[in-house]
Formats: sequence, C-alpha cells, structure tokens
Amino acid sequence: MADASETPIGALPAGTGALALDTYHLTKRFGDFTALDSVSMCVEPGSVHALLGENGAGKSTLVKCVAGFQRAEEGSILIDGREQEIANPVVARALGIGMVYQHFTLAPGMTVAENLLLAGGRTPAVIDWKRQRAELEDFLATTPFRLDLDLRPAALAAGEKQKLELLKQLYLKPRLLILDEPTSVLTPQEADEVLGHVRAFARSGLCSVLIITHKFREVTAYADNVTVLRRGKAVHHCRVDQTDPARLAAAMMGEGEPPPPPEGDTAAADAARPSIAADAPVALRVQGLRAQGDRGTLAVHDLSLGVRAGEILGVAGVSGNGQRELVEALVGQRPRLAGEVEVMGEPYAARRDENRRLKVRSLPEEPLRNACVGNLSVAENMALRDFDQPPLARAGVLAFGVWRRRAREWIAEYGIKTRGEGAPIGSLSGGNVQRAVLARELAGDINVLIAANPVFGLDFAAVAEIHGRIRQVRARGGAVLLVSEDLDELLEMADRIVVMSEGKVVYETAAEDAERHVLGGHMGGGHH
Repeated sequence: MADASETPIGALPAGTGALALDTYHLTKRFGDFTALDSVSMCVEPGSVHALLGENGAGKSTLVKCVAGFQRAEEGSILIDGREQEIANPVVARALGIGMVYQHFTLAPGMTVAENLLLAGGRTPAVIDWKRQRAELEDFLATTPFRLDLDLRPAALAAGEKQKLELLKQLYLKPRLLILDEPTSVLTPQEADEVLGHVRAFARSGLCSVLIITHKFREVTAYADNVTVLRRGKAVHHCRVDQTDPARLAAAMMGEGEPPPPPEGDTAAADAARPSIAADAPVALRVQGLRAQGDRGTLAVHDLSLGVRAGEILGVAGVSGNGQRELVEALVGQRPRLAGEVEVMGEPYAARRDENRRLKVRSLPEEPLRNACVGNLSVAENMALRDFDQPPLARAGVLAFGVWRRRAREWIAEYGIKTRGEGAPIGSLSGGNVQRAVLARELAGDINVLIAANPVFGLDFAAVAEIHGRIRQVRARGGAVLLVSEDLDELLEMADRIVVMSEGKVVYETAAEDAERHVLGGHMGGGHH
C-alpha cells in the first residue's frame, strides 16, 4: 500500500481511486434457504481482498448483492463509509463497481476493439474510429496484455477471452473490481500475469479488488486480506501474512474439524509411495487415437499414452484442448476415427461386457449428465452396471430387494446425503451425486479407472474422500487415468503427468520432477 500513500486519499476528487467497501449484517434468503446470514466484511481501499469458501458457502451471492444483481433483505452496503442502496447493476456501475464473471459475456460477432467500446456503454452514434483506436492502443499500453484489436472472440483462446473480460472492466476505470474465479481457464503463467496486474492496479491506489477463488496459492501470493464464508456466514477474517492454507481449510470446513487426512492406510502408503515396478504391466494402452470434436474438426490428434498397473497418470491442460473428447472416446461416448485402445493387452471398444470382463470403470465429469439417469432412483442408478448379473438378478428376474439393500449399505459407507435409496438421483447435490457414482464405479476389482475432473466443484470433505478412494484403487494395483484442469490436484495425486495441448500430448514428466511453470508453458502451447 506504500505506493498509494504519497497521494493522500483526500486529495483525490470525490468518487475516484480505490473505494472502501463494507457490508454490514448482510442477509439474503431464497425461500427457506438463507444464502447469506448476517455477513459483515470490510474491504480496505487499495487492497486485494480474497473471498474463500466451499461451493454454496454464499460467495457468489455476496458479490452479486454488491454488484446490484441481487438485493439483500437485511443489512447494508457502505461505499466509502456511506450507506448505498444498490438497486441494480446500473447503480453499481455508477458507483464505480465492475465485475468480471466466470462465464464469458463477450459479443461474439464484434472485434476486441468493439467489445471494449461496447463495455463503456456511452457509444456515440457515429464512432470516430481513428481517434478511438488511438485511445484503445494507449489504454492497452498501460496493461501487460497484448490483444489484437481486430480479432473476434471466436479466434481467441480461453485465456485471451478471460483477459478481454478483464480489460473491458479496467477500461471503465472501476473503483472496485470484483473477480469471480478469474483464473479457472488460464495457464499458471496467465493466471500470474492477470493477478499480478490486478494487484499492481490495486497497490497504485486506483481500485480495490474483491476476488473469489478456491486456490490457496492465489490467496497467499496475491491477496492482502481474506474472508472465509461457511454456510452463508463469515467465519474467519484475517491478513494473509498471518495465516496459512491449513488454517484457511479448517475455517472453510468448520473450526472444529481440521481438514481430513488422506484415508488412513494411504497416508503412510503415500509417504513411502512405492515406485512403480518397471515391469508392471501396461493396463491401459492408447495408440494413435483420433476423435472428432463437436464441430466436426479433429479434437484428438494421433494421441498415444500408456498407464501401468498401480500408477496414476495425470493429464494436464487448459480446458478445451481435447481432454473431454479423449475421455469420451475412451469410455464409448464418442466414436473413434482411428487408433487402438487396449486394456490388459486386449482390444477394448468400451462395450458393457468388456467393461465387466476387463474391469474398466469411469468417473466422468458432470456425473449427473454423463453417468446417471436423473429421474431414476439412487438405488437404480447404483445398479446400472450390474442389474442383470447375480445377485441383482436371478434366472432373468430382477431382485429389487437386493438392489435396495446394497444401495443402503453404499449410502452409509460413502456418507451420501439423500432422503433414501428411493429418491431420484437428480434431487441430490453435486457432491452427493458424485459419491453415489463413486460407490457404483469403485465396487469390486478394478484394472483401469478413467477419471475426468472427478472433484470439480466439490467441497473439501468430498475432495479429500474422493482422492483417498482413487489412491486406494492405485494401492490395489489398478491403473488410473486422471484428467484434471487443476494442476494442484495432479501434482498432489499423480505419479506421472502428461500435458495435452490442441489435442496432442506435448510433454511428459515424472510428477516428483514436475515444475509448475514448465507445465504451464506447455499448457499454453508455448513449446511444440
């Protein structure tokens, strides 16, 4: 903050420069559900304030109230110490509040320059393009981002789109910038570039920053203060230099519950993680695989990889580089145009009988959409793999009592919160759907497990539990292909990591030798 102290805030004309934001006992309900429960928080002018909390803790609701998208029933919002009624986003914008969303809001048919001008909202009927371009070029010169003003969003990579969203807000010179998980589509280098710029912007006294993130690394590296929300309450406020990830995790999960250690038997096993025997058989082999994307272009280009028994192979990459199509081609949800896939040395076409015989299981992304039938019950979904096999069926007759009994055992073992095994699986929360799919997929012996972003959007307790169960598959000699957009997850879980970029494997390393910036360089397509 030292930089800003040379200009006393009083010397700035009213309504410019970083603002002070206070929420006081803010309460927001949706029906009987209290999303925000008397939340008070103070964002100091010129600071970067991080908002942490599990999914559903109320982070998005809080920032939407500040940005005028939702109105709290009780409590107040103070800007520079004065209470403000922020009835809608137009009022928020007039107060100097700008927000960058997780989901893109770019006008697809317009160029970068047009998107920037459109954001300003004060576009004259006739645009003097020569003058405007010069202004935009001057503006871009004050930022570390180079974007071609004539490109359209379709030609931009996800990371560039995220930068354009940020530039749109910075162009309006906000006094408070709200960022909702701004780095979820960026490589580590891009994330550092974006967050470094935002922090410099705050330190110069131009604006205050409120950032929602779920990455401790971003909090410790870029934020000054942090507020942790838990079940709609603000449970923890502190300066970042006076805390650490373990304390933050404990606050997110509830003070009395320190983060769960990895499952008992795997903690020790992990410390002495056995090196995979060089002669361990390759359980999953993929050779020259090609698959088409949704738009008819090639999404997976001649991809080859192998996973040994007792190994977790991590697949890293920025979303949209063919990972989803790779997983779908492996599990039979997308046709393969070319290439061979073998499991335990036998050709594998992902048919149901092969899954059973070769013991192949999968944890797809968005399990409700990809691995469940939403209006069938929890018990029925748990039986999708083996409903026609004994003991679930005898002489062609389905034994529903057996299905229900087994479902009750799994619900207890996996801690699935549901009204009962007869409830439709679509009525469960995301973490509980994922636990139900896990129970089904991890039952019995496993040779190959294909997992795609298996903990995406889940809370800490669910993440720790699912990671523990995936490690148990490895400990019992299964081969795990773990595809994840979260580099921290791969560095923690995998034995070996490959990077996918533009549908190809472009880099491979042992996890213990992996360096974040090197992986990031390959993820960004920087080294071919």
